[in-house]
Amino acid sequence: MAKKEKELTIEDLPGVGPSTAEKLREGGFPTLLEIAASSPAEITAIGGLGETTAIKAIEFAREVMKSKFDLKTAGEVLEDRKNLIRISTGINSLDVLLGGGLESQAITEFHGQWGSGKSQVAHMACVQAVKKFPDMKVVYLDTENSFRPNRLVEFAKGEGVDPELVLKQVVSANAFNSSHQIILVEKVEEMLKNKEPISLLVVDSFMSHFRGEFVGRSTLSNRQGKITTAISQLAKLATVYNVVVIITNQVMTNPGQLFGDPTMPIGGNMLGHTAKFRIYLRRGKKGSRVASLIDAPDLPDGECNFFVEAEGFKDA
Repeated sequence: MAKKEKELTIEDLPGVGPSTAEKLREGGFPTLLEIAASSPAEITAIGGLGETTAIKAIEFAREVMKSKFDLKTAGEVLEDRKNLIRISTGINSLDVLLGGGLESQAITEFHGQWGSGKSQVAHMACVQAVKKFPDMKVVYLDTENSFRPNRLVEFAKGEGVDPELVLKQVVSANAFNSSHQIILVEKVEEMLKNKEPISLLVVDSFMSHFRGEFVGRSTLSNRQGKITTAISQLAKLATVYNVVVIITNQVMTNPGQLFGDPTMPIGGNMLGHTAKFRIYLRRGKKGSRVASLIDAPDLPDGECNFFVEAEGFKDA
């Protein structure tokens, strides 16, 4: 049997010892890919290296990660996209709007007011993921104490999936603050690096802690910096490991909008640009819910109506 080639880490960078490697990891550069995509100034400031050593380390990382930086033809990109996986939302009409369901290598955001169905959709996505990929784990990161295993059981019964399998394959954790939330996503990436298959990652809700911890205009810069770190972390995980990522998000009223619905998701432009699919959930007539696709890179806007029932969703 051929000997497995050793996977290089940041300790293998020229001029980087254990203590410097630890500083780089703590500073947000845990792998060669992050080093390769960084600037000498960043590495110097965080790792305490001289500029010449930082440049050599970056060049080494870029050579190792060369395939990640090669230009590709549109045809090659199209071929790569054949590896995408899709998971149903459990709402037939919404799957149609999304071009076949929730897509991997991208972040899908569901935003809306309380009671609009965000967590319901997140729970159903977990069941649909296990239904399609029974040998893969699903991770549910809970920031608002909204995770309910009994809801998984109800949805599983309605979808004809073994409830015990769903309870086994869905793993969850409570994030107690924004820093803990980031650490938990790092833990998910560690699971993936250790070849533990994960089809879906849910963060419900993404902005809750950031909104509560950073109050007032004086904290805006720090808040946006931390949001950028957290959402970029999710985008990288989705792309590198071909995972479906769902985030739920809270909303606010835009006082400057005089006509139409003034409701808008919180989180700023960075969150808006990084989430590739944005779906606005709201209450409709006769107890229904309305799902509006308001942003997607290659799909038209549209909306559908559905009902939330005991064992699943029903198109209106």
